[in-house]
Amino acid sequence: MANKKSPDRFKLPASAIHTFITDKDFPFANTSKIKPFVGILGQDRAIAALHFGVGIPHSGYNLFVMGESGTGRSSYVLEFLQREAKRKPAPPDYIYVNNFNELRNPITLELPPGEGQVLKKDIDQLIDNLLATFPAVFEHPSYQQQKSNIELGFNQRYDKAIDSVELAAHKQSVALYRDATTISFTPMHDGKTLDEVEFAQLPEIEREQFHQTIGQLEELLNESLLSLPQWKRESNDKLRKLNRQTINRALAPLIRPLKEKYRKIPGITHYLEQMQEQLHTIVVEQLADEETPRTDAEKKTALNELLSPNLLVTHIPEAGAPVIHESHPSYKNLFGRIEYINDQGTMITNYQQICPGSLHKANGGYLIIEADKLLTEPFVWEALKRALKDKQLRMESAYADLGVINTITLSPAVIPLNMKVILVGTREIYYLLEELDADFRKMFRVLVDFDERIPLNSESLEAFAALMQTFINREEYRPLSSAAVARLANHSARLISSKYHLSARFRDIFDLLCEAEYIRSLTDEQLIEEKHIEQALTAQEHRTNRISLRIREQMLDDTIIINTEGKSVGKVNGLTVLDTGNTSFGTPARITATVFPGSQGVVDIEREVNLGQSIHSKGVMILAGYLGYMYARHFPLAISANIAIEQSYGFIDGDSASLAELCCLISALTRIPLHQCFALTGSVSQYGDVQAVGGVNEKIEGFFDLCNIRGLNHQQGVIIPRSNVKNLVLKKAVVNAVEDNKFHIYAVETVNQALEILTGRDVGHQDSRGAFPANTVNGIAIAKLHEMAVAATINGNDTLLKNKQKKIIPSSPAMGNDHESQD
Repeated sequence: MANKKSPDRFKLPASAIHTFITDKDFPFANTSKIKPFVGILGQDRAIAALHFGVGIPHSGYNLFVMGESGTGRSSYVLEFLQREAKRKPAPPDYIYVNNFNELRNPITLELPPGEGQVLKKDIDQLIDNLLATFPAVFEHPSYQQQKSNIELGFNQRYDKAIDSVELAAHKQSVALYRDATTISFTPMHDGKTLDEVEFAQLPEIEREQFHQTIGQLEELLNESLLSLPQWKRESNDKLRKLNRQTINRALAPLIRPLKEKYRKIPGITHYLEQMQEQLHTIVVEQLADEETPRTDAEKKTALNELLSPNLLVTHIPEAGAPVIHESHPSYKNLFGRIEYINDQGTMITNYQQICPGSLHKANGGYLIIEADKLLTEPFVWEALKRALKDKQLRMESAYADLGVINTITLSPAVIPLNMKVILVGTREIYYLLEELDADFRKMFRVLVDFDERIPLNSESLEAFAALMQTFINREEYRPLSSAAVARLANHSARLISSKYHLSARFRDIFDLLCEAEYIRSLTDEQLIEEKHIEQALTAQEHRTNRISLRIREQMLDDTIIINTEGKSVGKVNGLTVLDTGNTSFGTPARITATVFPGSQGVVDIEREVNLGQSIHSKGVMILAGYLGYMYARHFPLAISANIAIEQSYGFIDGDSASLAELCCLISALTRIPLHQCFALTGSVSQYGDVQAVGGVNEKIEGFFDLCNIRGLNHQQGVIIPRSNVKNLVLKKAVVNAVEDNKFHIYAVETVNQALEILTGRDVGHQDSRGAFPANTVNGIAIAKLHEMAVAATINGNDTLLKNKQKKIIPSSPAMGNDHESQD
């Protein structure tokens, strides 16, 4: 049994550094008979919040789903909403139709779900009927007869006027000639008309007489045809009236059934009446224009552009409310867009070019958006808040208010907005929005918080196995053996760094399971075994460990200096974690310190060169607080010390090196060497308490791998905070080495315990007077600091005396301290 005062009392047994999950925790040989898991594992809080947020009907109760990627938050929310949406009524259809009075402002019509498709088919059928009716209706004998009568009446009045002029001309020996466009007069002699030659041979008096006569006849003609425009207007009015009556008679049987069918839907009847009125012009211009003949296809295209509804969104009545996941929440994808057509170099548009966005499609249901993508799109966040606040969906250009777009475009009617928006994002995004946006809390009042970890117990293990089988069934993999499930559960605990929890990031587990299934398929075994999981983990590590291997090689060839045996003053091995992309690994780092009399205090070299980040600098500053509290209660702390993490050329953050830095500082102060076979991690308080740090598993394994390659000498080990013991889920190689007493893990609660292990000496504790034993680590430390304080006081007094003699410092308080020195 180890001595009570021996450092061995801080050692952890092998049973304390890994999880307790084995195949005995699963009462089955393999997962083939397990019932699939329904729901989401270990997220009771999130499920309750999701039920509440979806159920409450009031405005402002949109949801923010918070949690880390890979926890199943998005997939579960989507599945849950799809189930809930089926219980809700389908929202109405929305269509845009032509506003015949103002083409730039298309009208929106709301119809019961599914009726939008029906109306569009009815209007399309109406267009076909119009093409079949017109211009055939104008070829009917009755219409042609009435049209001929109108034309005949006009012609008769015209002919009567011409005949009276012609009669007067004959009396004056002048002939009247008329064709389709002109009327002319020609002189006559003896009943015969004269040509130009014959007319020229007449005496001048006769020619002059003929000119006067023709002039009088032209005046008579003008007087007779003075009412011709009025006759034409009257004729055209009669023809338009005839056309209108004819069109009305033809349209009545086509429009009447539609009015009767949609009489109970507000807006449809009014729209059909407007359409019927507009059809008088459309039919004449598009279908009965004989001057510009068109093919049937051209006529149908023209009618579709003018009459066919633009079905914006439609829903199946039995399908329930819509659930839309917008993966790219750009402004156009959310709010819709208006497209343009290039017509001979001119950009034109109409109501048919209005395209819906996700907000249109999800209206009346649920819209899921990833918060990080939403916030990176310009103008979208403010526009979304405005739409939710006004409960109106406007379709407008995002750049219109900036004056960037000068093109004349449409201004479609607004659509009522009634929906739930579900934002999915990380904790950082949620708290950032909560802090910076006052509207966020008003509009997203329901927080659905997905936890990253699940308590480890028999129930959660049973559910974990069922969840694995559910994934296997979906992907059609082979079943898992009980040992393989146990290995997956152990890896899940490793992901969350806890012996008492499982990770909720199941996507990582599913990825591992996918790779294990591939490895199994290469050997065509019947089950996915534990060895397949191990091989998949080894393959994952091999794919991502190039940098860690390179660093380890540099340590082995002494490019990076790390000692794993011997003793050194002012040097210690710290434990760090390096993050590279989506992987992280632990590696030791040499920490050095130098101490000498002075007044600079503890200087963090990393901070001085702008490599130390704020948390790391805070940890170093705490060291001065510890020195003052522990040693300098009765004299000033007159010390200058420099601390550095050697051969570090990047940014450093975190306070997990503060325990190592403090021990290194005390070693440099006392000149007591530290065992280099140890590496340590932990943060410290100003009172000497050792506090928990992150990445403890990776840190331990990084130092173990180096020691293992160099050769384990049964002395090497790591020192960690005791509060991190619950986080230990170490690899099997480390567990075996600890079990064989080749490698050691020490858990400490105070700085004194860490110093005892590192120095192998009695640290010393204060007696009732606050003094430390002379030959202990703390006793030597306080003695060294006292010497520095006395030296600083003597030097200060000598300087003060010399300054007084030189009259640099005034000898009396009555004299100010701003006076310059006097010779």
